[in-house]
Amino acid sequence: MDFAGAYTWVNIKFLLEGFGVTLQVAFFAIILSFFIAGAVGTVRYAKVPVLSQVFAVMVETIRNLPLLLIILFTFFALPEIGISMEKIPAAIVALTIFEAAMISEIIRSGLNSIDKGQIEAGRSSGLSNFQTLRYIVLPQALRRMVPPLVSQFISLLKDTSLCVIISLPELTHHAQVIYGQNSGYLAPILLFIAFMYFAVNYTLSVISRRLEAKNI
Repeated sequence: MDFAGAYTWVNIKFLLEGFGVTLQVAFFAIILSFFIAGAVGTVRYAKVPVLSQVFAVMVETIRNLPLLLIILFTFFALPEIGISMEKIPAAIVALTIFEAAMISEIIRSGLNSIDKGQIEAGRSSGLSNFQTLRYIVLPQALRRMVPPLVSQFISLLKDTSLCVIISLPELTHHAQVIYGQNSGYLAPILLFIAFMYFAVNYTLSVISRRLEAKNI
């Protein structure tokens, strides 16, 4: 193991550049998947005719597919039907599709966890279905969703490493480039990227626990 050779500034800078791409892909995938999942989860919770059944089939299909397959399909198969994307957009789209399916179930479960008596009380006091959802159900459900949502976001961040299969220039890809030049760099570089993943994900976990403790 050559720690001194592995931890040169050139290599560290190269890894940080890859980590920047990792964070960029994860950030956009989290934002997009959350909003899509919010719509899907709410429609399924409200049992909107037809649309709810269509979303249910889509969610169950996507949840039972490997993320790696979705990444490969997005980048290599979609161009055959005229939908071609660069590596970063393709990675964001693939992660968004997969995570939206997973997060929509968290949101639907959170909404369903609210006691039906509170919903009936809201309706009997003159609130519309939307107002009941907005002012009674959502505030309570969101608090319960925080821990599983953060866990899913952490998984998403780690799953960006699967995009190495399409040569996305993210952290794991850049690590491969470095230790591919010298096998003595393998362990030091893997330890370094493990620390970077751990630092970000542990920070998110701590934030989640504090939000949960404060009951925000």
